[in-house]
Amino acid sequence: MKRLHLYLLAGILAAIGLGGFSHKLFVLGFPFQPDERTDVWRVEVQLKFEAAGGPAKVSLFVPRRTEDLVIVDQSFVSPGYGVVTEPKPGHGIRAAYSIREAHGTQSLYYRAVIQPARVRDEVSRDPAPALEPPQFDDAQRVAAEGLVGAARQRSSDAGTLASLVVKSLKEAPPGGEAGFLLGPRPTSRRIATVAAQLIQFAGVPARMVNGIVLAPERRDAQFAHWLQFYADGRWQPLYMNESDRMVPHQLLAWWRGSVPIAEVSGGSALRHTISTSRSYELATRTALNQQRALEKKLIEFSLFGLPLQSQALFRTLMVIPVGILLLVILRNVVGFKTFGTFMPVLIALAFRQTGLVWGIAFFSIVVGLGLGVRFYLERLKLLLVPRLASVVIVVILIIAALTVLSFKLGLERGLSIGLFPIVIMTMTIERMTLVWEERGAGEALQQALGSVAVGVMCYLVMNLRIVEHLFFVFPELLLTVLAVTLLFGRYSGYRLTELYRFRVLAR
Repeated sequence: MKRLHLYLLAGILAAIGLGGFSHKLFVLGFPFQPDERTDVWRVEVQLKFEAAGGPAKVSLFVPRRTEDLVIVDQSFVSPGYGVVTEPKPGHGIRAAYSIREAHGTQSLYYRAVIQPARVRDEVSRDPAPALEPPQFDDAQRVAAEGLVGAARQRSSDAGTLASLVVKSLKEAPPGGEAGFLLGPRPTSRRIATVAAQLIQFAGVPARMVNGIVLAPERRDAQFAHWLQFYADGRWQPLYMNESDRMVPHQLLAWWRGSVPIAEVSGGSALRHTISTSRSYELATRTALNQQRALEKKLIEFSLFGLPLQSQALFRTLMVIPVGILLLVILRNVVGFKTFGTFMPVLIALAFRQTGLVWGIAFFSIVVGLGLGVRFYLERLKLLLVPRLASVVIVVILIIAALTVLSFKLGLERGLSIGLFPIVIMTMTIERMTLVWEERGAGEALQQALGSVAVGVMCYLVMNLRIVEHLFFVFPELLLTVLAVTLLFGRYSGYRLTELYRFRVLAR
C-alpha cells in the first residue's frame, strides 16, 4: 500500500509538472530553446539617494520610441512620490519624482517593456534644431578650425564629413589638435561630445545620443554613446564602434546631449543601476492587448514578476534541484562515495563562478593546505568548536593569500575564489580528517575524489544554458524532478560499483 501511495504521488506530481510545461510550450508559445529570438525586453532602472530630511525631487530621463524600438509599457514604482513626465527640448523625456518630506536612503524604480517596431519609423519626429555653434576659446577654436577644415576638404557631404571628424578623434595622436580638444585619457563619451561639437561647428546639426545595448540578463548595464547628424531631412545615426553598427535594433536610445541621466535636489549620493532582461512570457503574443493581459496573469505571479537582480539569482537556484537529482543517482545507483550529502552540489555552484579548471585547482589547494593545518591542530587537543573555528580562520587566510597571489600573477580567475562556501570547505577538511584517522588515507582520498567528481558532473549539467532556461521559464518542471527523486528514494537494488566489485561471485 505504501509503495502504491508513493507511485500515485509521483505520478500526480509528474503529470502536473509536464502538463504545465506542455501548456506553456504549445498553447502559450514559450520558447523551448534559450537562443530562440524573443521580441520583448524588460528594462529596469533603480535610483538610490540619501535624503536630507526635507522636500526631495529626482529627475530621470526615460526612453521613448525610436526607429526600431517601441515602448510597449512603462511604470514608475515610487511609494509616496508623485511622478510627472515632461519633454525637455533637445534632450528627450524627463520624469520627475517629488515628495514633501524624505529621510534616509530612498529607492525609486522605473520599468519599461520594449519590443521591436513592426513598422519602421523611417523619418525621425524631431525637427532640425536651430544651429548654435559651440563655444570655444581662442586656442580651441584654432584646433577646431584645423580639424573641420581638413575633414571638409576630404568630404563630399554631411555624412562623410561627420565620419571623418569621428575618425580623426578616434585616431588622435598625442599632442595634436584632436588630442588637445579631447584632453588626457578621453572616454567614448568625451569623444562623442567633442565630435558633436565639431560637426556643429562645421555647420551640420549634430547631437550625442546616450543609450544601452539590450543584452539578456545584464544586472548593471553601461551606457553606450553615438552620434546623430541632420541631413536629407532626417536625423541619421553615426556609431562610434563597428559592433554597434551591426545590430542597431538592439541599441535603445535613452536621451540626448551631455547632461546626466538623473539629478537630485534635496538629497545626495544619487546612484543608478540599470538591468535588462528578455521577457519570454511577453514574447508569446504579438498583439499589444494580449501582451498586457498576459503580463497581468503571468508576470505578477511568476519569477518574471521579481526584480531583475532577483531573477538572476533564481536562474542559479532553479538548477540546484537538477544537480541534487544527479547526486542521488550517482550515490544510490552508481555508488560514488562523497563527503556529506549536498556538498558536491555546493562545489558545483562554486565552479560556476570560478570555472571548472580553476575551481578544481583552488579546491585541491585549499583542502590540501587546510588538511595539513587540521592534523597539526589535532596535536593541540582542542575542543570541537574552537577547532572548527580555527580551521575556518585558516581557510579564510589561505583563500585570501591565493586570491592576492593569483591577482599579482595576472590570473583574473583567482578573484572569484572568495565565492567558495567557507563553512563547507571547513567541514570537508574536518570530515576528511576523521575518515583519514578512522578508515585510513585511502578511504579519505577516495571520498574526496568522489566528491570532486560528482561536483564536476553536477557542474557540467547545471551549467548548460538549456537547463537553466527550462527550469527558470518552466519552474513546474521541478515537480517532475521531485517525482523522479521520490522514486529513486525507494531504490534498494545493487549499485553499479557493487556489481563490479562482486563480479566474480556473479559469474
